[in-house]
Amino acid sequence: MSNTPQQERRGEKREDLPSREVTEGPERAPHRAMFRAMGYDDRDLASPMVGIANPAADITPCNVHLDDVADAAIEGVDDAEGMPIEFGTITISDAISMGTEGMKASLISREMIADSVELVAFGERMDALVTVAGCDKNLPGMMMAAIRTDLPSVFLYGGSIMPGEHDGREITVQNVFEGVGAVSSGEMSEEELVEMEHEACPGAGSCGGMFTANTMASISEAIGLAPLGSAGAPAETDERYEIARRAGELALECVEAERTPSEVLSKLSFENAIAVQVAMGGSTNAVLHLLAMAAEAGIDLDIEEFDEISRRTPKIANLQPGGTRVMKDLWEQGGVPVVMRRLLAAGYVHGDAMTVTGRTIEEELAHLEDANEIPEDGEVDADFIYTTDDPYQDEGAIKILTGNLAPDGAVLKVTGDDAFHHEGPARVFENEEAAMKYVQEGHLESGDVLVIRNEGPRGGPGMREMLGVTAAVVGQGHEDDVALLTDGRFSGATRGPMIGHVAPEAADGGPIGLVEEGDTVTVDIPERTLSVDVSDGELAERRETWERAEPQYTTGVLAKYGATFGSAANGAVSNPGAKQE
Repeated sequence: MSNTPQQERRGEKREDLPSREVTEGPERAPHRAMFRAMGYDDRDLASPMVGIANPAADITPCNVHLDDVADAAIEGVDDAEGMPIEFGTITISDAISMGTEGMKASLISREMIADSVELVAFGERMDALVTVAGCDKNLPGMMMAAIRTDLPSVFLYGGSIMPGEHDGREITVQNVFEGVGAVSSGEMSEEELVEMEHEACPGAGSCGGMFTANTMASISEAIGLAPLGSAGAPAETDERYEIARRAGELALECVEAERTPSEVLSKLSFENAIAVQVAMGGSTNAVLHLLAMAAEAGIDLDIEEFDEISRRTPKIANLQPGGTRVMKDLWEQGGVPVVMRRLLAAGYVHGDAMTVTGRTIEEELAHLEDANEIPEDGEVDADFIYTTDDPYQDEGAIKILTGNLAPDGAVLKVTGDDAFHHEGPARVFENEEAAMKYVQEGHLESGDVLVIRNEGPRGGPGMREMLGVTAAVVGQGHEDDVALLTDGRFSGATRGPMIGHVAPEAADGGPIGLVEEGDTVTVDIPERTLSVDVSDGELAERRETWERAEPQYTTGVLAKYGATFGSAANGAVSNPGAKQE
């Protein structure tokens, strides 16, 4: 690396830094020789070693620009007198793998990202991390890695895509998925769908609504692993690259202060993250990921706590898929801090929870206000970010349902009527493809309850998202009169009465595996119940003849992770030390 004035000022490396094990003493001359081959010099080797974990790839627009984002972070590390070391890790494009067998790789990629970043940081004796993320599973994977290593770490989001425009309105990839269903029912022409396909995704960045990536980016602020205000700037904007440069600088501040994830995270942090999730109408996937992050951090978090917090926290943001706006619009209103400021003023979040900057949530909000980095409260669009006194909806968006179909819980995000009650005949499918064929062939009838099983963490394996099916249902005009339940997952773009994460899953002998065609299934949101009208005795008789489905994969990565995943009720983690009963 070239010498800079900042590097000239670097002194001796602190004795407690892990990197001393590969940079200090005569016995490490061979190690230093390897570094010198890459252009590092004495000044670099005397500095804290900061890993820049970068999942850049041409696989998805979410990640296609991350080399540039990582470069800005590297510049920040170098300016702050650190030794930046960039390394890569994988990503899977959820939107491209959606509806295919390949979607089984998505949740596994979360675990592999966490595993690979942990391995590099451990193996190369790094002192700190800047974890960069774009597509959905990058975000929890990177935060889980930071928690596991407990190195001074800063989370850095790559930013959201700008919305497309079609027929005078803003659209996202959600509209294209729903267009598939509209075409199959004759509500849209194939020509219009092709037009939308060309217009929905105009450039780099993660999917634009409050889908999984933007939900987890917002949570990274609320939980304290990223600076407040860092999630909102779209990809490829000057502001996004300035945020990246600042993340690099902040990593060195964390090293100096010995500020690690275990110093930042607490039960209060997770409660704040859930409050922001439900207040903004965030993805159901955040339930799974927050449970996994809490398990990694050794913090007790139960799936029922999501429902408890959602019951007492109003939804105050009008964001897709339950609303109309996208992340770019939120950024223009001041971003996540504006939402958190309103929640804090009304007592829905804990102001004394710590953040990566070394300031509490309350102190950080005051700091942003003093720096004029967020607008005055009265300047915020009242038809977009609502007040807690007059909210968009009285309760948060996430509901946890239990009953004889989901003894360990199931997850629903309300995007419509939160007084929804539905009873209907079960239409049972052993996989996603069979359900999609049923819907696309026009068999769906008002009142149906689609039951898709053997798609859980172990049974899938990999707990596929079902946006293709859910979007097709909605696209055919059945958003309010057909329900769907599965031991798999949903995209953050899913809307309608779609219940996922049903636990125990079918592969573990859960009751969802005992449902028969035509059974009456009841979904009751006010009562938080998911049940089948079959007696305990009848279910017990069915269990006696039930046979576990044979694993689809017996070798390779899908078999390995399929055998190690825990229950969705506990985050579907694969790290043995993080599993919770």
